[in-house]
Amino acid sequence: MDGALGSIAKAAPAIAMLGCFACLIGGGALIARGHDRRKGVLLLVMAAVLLGNVVIWQL
Repeated sequence: MDGALGSIAKAAPAIAMLGCFACLIGGGALIARGHDRRKGVLLLVMAAVLLGNVVIWQL
């Protein structure tokens, strides 16, 4: 791919990894503070799904 779509395709894994780290930090904070453990666990699951997507994209 060339042009704008190629740039977006190259940036997508990096953006997904930033989202993965944000979900890990946010989920860990929610669980540690004890505010809403269900949402914290869901954020951790979402981080795992994002990480899995990035791994698949890199194959």
